[in-house]
Amino acid sequence: MSLGTILLIIVVLLLIGAFPAWPYSTGWGYGPSGVLGLVLLILIIMLVTGRL
Repeated sequence: MSLGTILLIIVVLLLIGAFPAWPYSTGWGYGPSGVLGLVLLILIIMLVTGRL
């Protein structure tokens, strides 16, 4: 498995986790979407610098 495939799987899992579909996750606030944004920012920086 390449690094890109692993990162894609992680991003998809974070997208699913950031969606507040379950009753217990409504109180989480901006935490999951903030983590997702940080991961996407790191991926974009890695793409621009050519490390991915």
